[in-house]
Amino acid sequence: MSNPRPDKVAVVKEVQAKFADADAAIVTEYRGMTVAALATLRRELRGVGAEYKVYKNTMARFGARGAGKSNIEEFLVGPTAITFVKGDVAAAAKVLKEQSKTNPLLVVKGGVLGEKSISAKELEALADLPPREVLLAQFAGALQAPLVKTAGLLQALPRNFAYGLSALIAEKEKAA
Repeated sequence: MSNPRPDKVAVVKEVQAKFADADAAIVTEYRGMTVAALATLRRELRGVGAEYKVYKNTMARFGARGAGKSNIEEFLVGPTAITFVKGDVAAAAKVLKEQSKTNPLLVVKGGVLGEKSISAKELEALADLPPREVLLAQFAGALQAPLVKTAGLLQALPRNFAYGLSALIAEKEKAA
């Protein structure tokens, strides 16, 4: 077998580095999409910290294996592109879901999240999650609620004592 060409080795190393740096990778089929539609998709994904790249499946497979993400290989069939996500995976999944609604030629196949393979259905469920900021606010509210309730209870004891003492003094003054 001959040695691989240097340009192919460079592409495999690039793909491997992207897989290693990404929090998640989502594979889509883009067959028949226009250049303008792809440019719009790339721009929207860039806004949420994701990068949409097209590689030959063979190069992507070698890069995925090198990065320990060989479980993504099942999705690398046909004309595919990979969305490399750094950060909020739900936001990138949401962009892909919205784009696939307006452009039925974009089909989400699946991907990897960390070390776990995720299906198109799981990605859709991830896209339906509220934005990260909303989830953090809900979490903070859930943490804050018991503290607010405890503070109210702690304030009630001296307040009720003061009301009772005030009523007792008023009653003694009426009696005198």
